[in-house]
Amino acid sequence: MKNLIAITLILIGQSAFAQTFTNYTTADGLLNDNVNALDSDASNTLWFGTQSGLSQFDGTTWTDHTTTSDPGFIDNNVLAVHCMVNGDVWIGTDFGASIYSGGSWTSYTNADGLANNQIKCISEDATGNVWFGTNVGASKFDGTTWTNIGTAQGLPFGGVVSIEEHSNGDMWLGTGLSGIRLYNGTLHTVIDESSNGLIDNRIRAMVLENNGFNWVATADGITVLNNLNMFQTNYTTIFTLPPPDTLNPIEDIKANSQGHIWVGVYVDYLVTEGGVCAYNGQQWFQFEVADGLVGPVVRQLAIDGNDDVWVATSTGVSKISFPNLGTNKLEYDQTFNLYPNPTSGSFTIAVNENSIGEKLSIYNAQMQLVQYEILSNEKLTLPTDKLNAGVYFVVIGGQTERLIVK
Repeated sequence: MKNLIAITLILIGQSAFAQTFTNYTTADGLLNDNVNALDSDASNTLWFGTQSGLSQFDGTTWTDHTTTSDPGFIDNNVLAVHCMVNGDVWIGTDFGASIYSGGSWTSYTNADGLANNQIKCISEDATGNVWFGTNVGASKFDGTTWTNIGTAQGLPFGGVVSIEEHSNGDMWLGTGLSGIRLYNGTLHTVIDESSNGLIDNRIRAMVLENNGFNWVATADGITVLNNLNMFQTNYTTIFTLPPPDTLNPIEDIKANSQGHIWVGVYVDYLVTEGGVCAYNGQQWFQFEVADGLVGPVVRQLAIDGNDDVWVATSTGVSKISFPNLGTNKLEYDQTFNLYPNPTSGSFTIAVNENSIGEKLSIYNAQMQLVQYEILSNEKLTLPTDKLNAGVYFVVIGGQTERLIVK
């Protein structure tokens, strides 16, 4: 097995940092300022799912799609939008899904085979199958046959809110309450707080295999996993909030062609704050209403073929153009990963194969050796029953990590 933990990625960028905000509302032609979802097609036409229907915008002309104007359009409160590689456009609502193909709409509901009419997300796999995250699970549609994955197949309660395909063919099903399940005809792997160190099991969105890492957006922040799906790092306070608030619920996450990560954050607990954050491999940048964003209630992001970032909010849409985030250098050079941290019952240490046979030492805050192990495999789970609450230091080779025991 190759060493996939120690990895250095160098991305070429520029040192300037500037961007332009262009905002669109009903005054410009948008059907409704309350935009739930959006996507960009191959021609850089934007499709905005609003509470009043679907707005199509080619940069100059607006076209409306509603139940009144378009036969076969299932419902005006559009909650999910996906532009297919072949040019078709799917929408999802609380009453089923519709596809725009050849200039006309066709609708599908649970009567046709859809698992549930309440659509949370829509995506596409490499072979052109359409995947729907619903209130009760996931549905795959190949144009003729429906395949449903729900609790009967082992999926946990809570629905599926995000679906992405890995290059190995696995479909990552992000659930609303219980982490991620991997599916390749059967459900075979769980990725969650206890197994992989996710910061939270309430998944919001995912970006897979970006610069060699898998980014998982949750209700409590972002967890980055390496190619072995082992914990790499967490980002919890990327968007600065007025004190004492620090919680960063993530609404969406996307990656552009340069590998920059873009994140939508919205907080409605005690305060109403939100905006967009971008990561260039070294630091996070924050964009909010004061910078030109149309509103704080961020719902979803899309990145078009020009790397412009489109932001759907409850008060219209913003396009962020020329977002130059500076020189990028993302470095992860680690012998081991440690999770969960803090912990109260046990913790897991995951190492690369080159570390097998090395000594693992745990020191207390006074740097007294309290535990000693010889690593015999790539993953070791240790109980904390012999450790008092406090701060400890875990050492393997030249790497030291702080461990907090509650």
